[in-house]
Amino acid sequence: MKNTMKAAVFYGRHDMRIEQVEMPRIGEDEVLVKVAYCGVCGTDVHIFEGDKGCAEVHPPIILGHEFSGVIAEVGARVRNRKAGDRVNVDPNVLCGRCEYCLSAKGHFCEHMTGIGTMVNGGFAEYVAVPVGQTRLVSEKTDLQAAAMTEPLACCLHGMDLCEIKPGDRVLVIGAGMIGLLMLQLSRLSGASFVAVSEPVAEKREEAQRLGADLCIDPVPMSADQFETLCRGYDFNCVIECAGLTRTIGQAVAAAGKKATVMMFGLTKPADTVMLKPYDVFSKELTLRSSYINPYTQSRALALIEQGRIDVKSMACPPIPLEKLPDVLADASLRAKGKYVVKL
Repeated sequence: MKNTMKAAVFYGRHDMRIEQVEMPRIGEDEVLVKVAYCGVCGTDVHIFEGDKGCAEVHPPIILGHEFSGVIAEVGARVRNRKAGDRVNVDPNVLCGRCEYCLSAKGHFCEHMTGIGTMVNGGFAEYVAVPVGQTRLVSEKTDLQAAAMTEPLACCLHGMDLCEIKPGDRVLVIGAGMIGLLMLQLSRLSGASFVAVSEPVAEKREEAQRLGADLCIDPVPMSADQFETLCRGYDFNCVIECAGLTRTIGQAVAAAGKKATVMMFGLTKPADTVMLKPYDVFSKELTLRSSYINPYTQSRALALIEQGRIDVKSMACPPIPLEKLPDVLADASLRAKGKYVVKL
């Protein structure tokens, strides 16, 4: 096997370089994955901008935590995987020993290792991962779709916390990939009516194609007009997926009586939201948030493999690794859809 590989190395705010780096070496309980596809996540954008994601990032590092590929080599103690296996990867490695892990709160693990955030990840030709973080991908499943298991797993955790019941009415704010996944999951959860609020016309069209009953353009509306429109639907759940302070405020305003507001979108760490407690009190709202993807990776892959969730139609054509810095730096490019790097 060759000694070096191509990778996108992050050195700090707005500084990512495509370089030849040393090939990773695997431990006895690890596998070497030849990366096929790696998705560009909002967390990667936050890190590129110098913000904290879900964990502290210490450059230089290879980012990328949404990836799939083929096992090229297995460690000496690996028995349940072999070279040639098609896999995706859960990037959150838990210690299994801390109080949170022992209390079924593993996503708050005190010693978690994040592949693609804390150690080198999938924006490279190869990556070494613990074998327990891999899930086998069937031959019938496209590896680009399999790379989307991690974001879908995160959405599944958020959806579990929303506790949507058959017949509920749901509003999704933001129709990027995450919002479109939440739209589909709301449908699968039994929602009788799902509305989507999105300022970009092409994204509203995609939301309609994926089953939205109502697509709202919030741009020409005043805050009062938006709230009045939403009040007529008495939404049981509002899922905020844009990660903006103003849309979090919209979510609270749009929620119906006794509704759940899911603050799913990732804001900047220092962002603050002006909130009137009386609005929460008078509607008896439940405010929820969702943190990464505990125990949902296998369920997410099953939904993809059974064709129950569309994870590809909202994606732009795959890009080469060399284009990644441009995408991370240009919000107008990212507004066109979900980007996936093809290695």
